[in-house]
Amino acid sequence: MRRYLPVLVLLAALAFAVSPLLSNGFGGYRPDQFPIPQADPPVQPAGWAFSIWGLIFAWLVAGSAFGAWKRSGDPDWQPMRPALLVSLILGAFWIETAHWTPIGATVLIVAMLVPALLAFLRAGTHDPVWQVRPVALYAGWLTAATGASFGMVLGGWGILSQQAAAILCLGAVTVAALLVQTRRPGEWAYPAGVVWALVGIFAANLSPANPPVLILAALAALLLAYRAMASLRAKPR
Repeated sequence: MRRYLPVLVLLAALAFAVSPLLSNGFGGYRPDQFPIPQADPPVQPAGWAFSIWGLIFAWLVAGSAFGAWKRSGDPDWQPMRPALLVSLILGAFWIETAHWTPIGATVLIVAMLVPALLAFLRAGTHDPVWQVRPVALYAGWLTAATGASFGMVLGGWGILSQQAAAILCLGAVTVAALLVQTRRPGEWAYPAGVVWALVGIFAANLSPANPPVLILAALAALLLAYRAMASLRAKPR
């Protein structure tokens, strides 16, 4: 099985990348998918923030292709491949699931996130541009997207108000991202994925202004960015 893993990961990355073309893409849940319609919920990033998927898809495919071509038997690459394969296979079905059921999509995104984080934390140190960073960016965006999906389900089913759900889930995303960042502080692509989502949430709450969400999103983004820059500066040259 191990000898086929590089090719399987590449095939899964390709399937994941083409899934938006087969499912009419995704720019956030529709308001009518919830018992309580979620029109402009504060936890959802601005529509343009979802464009990061183009970079994530391209980088995952490129990194997987490099790994299959140049590093198929490299022991530095092997530990992260099983978890990444699981996440990518599940990811190929996520958009179609999200079009049908936000609750199912939320369960599925958690199932994608856990192996994506494992893959990121297990990735080796060789070839960071091709091995580590595509997975790191993917895991970072998924961390924030999981919080946003939970927030919309909590608000959409009336478990919490939209505002309370946004604050709770932003806080949870911040704590989770900081914990993951602590495990691998030198990799900037993971916090970059989270920060991009937080900037999208900040922008979505500018008009009308939502001060609690704006402050929380800004502080979280600044803290993650500061820790990433501090870690980069501390690296030996």
